[in-house]
Amino acid sequence: MSIGQHKEVAIPSLEQVKREREKLKYQKEYRRTIKHVLGVLLVAAAVSVLLATVFFPILRVSGVSMEPTLEDGQVIVLEKSGKFKTGDLIGFYYQNKILLKRVIGQAGDYIDIDADGNVYVNDEKLDEPYLKDQALGECDINLPYQVPDGKIFVMGDHRSKSIDSRSKLVGCVSDEQVVGRVVFRLWPLKSIGFLK
Repeated sequence: MSIGQHKEVAIPSLEQVKREREKLKYQKEYRRTIKHVLGVLLVAAAVSVLLATVFFPILRVSGVSMEPTLEDGQVIVLEKSGKFKTGDLIGFYYQNKILLKRVIGQAGDYIDIDADGNVYVNDEKLDEPYLKDQALGECDINLPYQVPDGKIFVMGDHRSKSIDSRSKLVGCVSDEQVVGRVVFRLWPLKSIGFLK
């Protein structure tokens, strides 16, 4: 193009300007919506992590010591609680792991187990319909055994496979070790529901 020659510039019509404004407005709204959704998802994830950490820890069951009540691979929810009764399922810290067992006795209770695996608390036989088997299992404590102050005596439901308070290796559980009480099974979906 030589000096003095001008190229014509097409001026957009009002309709074209209107369409371009609508397109830009739509793109701005779309970006705003995406940012809002991402923000909501981030807050929801943070709240979920906080709830799971502080109030309702979520764990994956590993092992067979609590069969048939809890099976390997199931996902459960615990409730942070310091009050337990005989029969409650609890999770507690042991050697950088969380073990799941059933509360059998509390501070001051006398625990006795006969050769057939029947459990007695304060001379009363426990009714344990949740058991897979009854067995004395790995027991190296002197029976009858009195649960020390501030401790909980726990046992797995699969008595012949569980290592628990019957063994000096694990012993009784202190209140500080307890993560919480098992309240709900999340996975698998066919078994979803509250636990007793």
